Amino acid sequence: MIKNDLFLRALKGETVERPPVWMMRQAGRYLPEFMEIKKKYDFFTRCRTPELASEITVQPIRRYGMDAAILFCDILVIPQAMDIEVQMKPNFGPYLPQPIRTQKDVDNVIVPDVNVELDYVMQAIKATKEKLNDEVPLIGFAGSPWTILCYCVQGQGSKTFDKAKEFCFTQPLAAHELLQKITDTTIAYLKAKVKAGVNAVQVFDSWGGMLSPTDYQEFSWQYIQQIIDALKDEAPVIVFGKGCWFALGDMAKSGAAALGVDWTCSAKNARYLSGGNITLQGNFDPARLLSPPADIKKMVTQMINEFGKDRYVANLGHGILPNIPVENAKAFVDAVKEYEV
Repeated sequence: MIKNDLFLRALKGETVERPPVWMMRQAGRYLPEFMEIKKKYDFFTRCRTPELASEITVQPIRRYGMDAAILFCDILVIPQAMDIEVQMKPNFGPYLPQPIRTQKDVDNVIVPDVNVELDYVMQAIKATKEKLNDEVPLIGFAGSPWTILCYCVQGQGSKTFDKAKEFCFTQPLAAHELLQKITDTTIAYLKAKVKAGVNAVQVFDSWGGMLSPTDYQEFSWQYIQQIIDALKDEAPVIVFGKGCWFALGDMAKSGAAALGVDWTCSAKNARYLSGGNITLQGNFDPARLLSPPADIKKMVTQMINEFGKDRYVANLGHGILPNIPVENAKAFVDAVKEYEV
């Protein structure tokens, strides 16, 4: 039994004394203890070494006492497992030297045995569960198939993902075949994570907002729906689509346990668009954590008042930035933990 099950209760829609709190990307780059590990090991070594990944996962829990831990990993371990080379270049980000651009490229992409290719993730989960000792739940995650496709086709990060869109719009059959391969791999991966011990899963559709509402249905949402359908009876599924306010209505009917909201969508609009009966998560602007701690506490309290304390998980509207002072992150977490109606 998990001692602090506030997060899981909020996902079920139960009445809670206060909202649970965690932060996207809380395991990592803003923490001095993480920076010490980063000096010694490169990015994918940190992901692939269970002892390192589990240590990084629990660091913020030790420091701040969030109500949930999220496994340190990366969404791009999926294409790596599918035999697509992914490098993480310092001061540049992800780089794929041989991007997918043709039907032949898609034909060469494999659907792997995740228990073999991604066994290191499962071992990291087991090591993390031991360290957490049932204090708080552990979240596993994956990128949405569309977001993974964006990197696979573009070959790197982008402000527009123009090459990814061109691929989808000029070679839709190849695009859908690639999306299905990513979806099948992701479903197997998340199921293996649940079996290994995660208590909930989150799907990050970081680049969903790049698509029009019509294209979103075709190239992103239908694949996320497959993932929800496959996982929802095994673990709560949270869907976070950055810039995807237009899809909140469909998302709310999907069987997902909760929906993430970014900072461009107000609590009132998010409740209205999602129908008001599903747990929402978010939506503090990560850059607002640069404000003075006293201001952060006031804004967090206002955010909770606007969302309401029930059916709500306090979080950021995207991942925490690397330049956030540790005391400001603490102010965010403390403000939620001290919240009283």
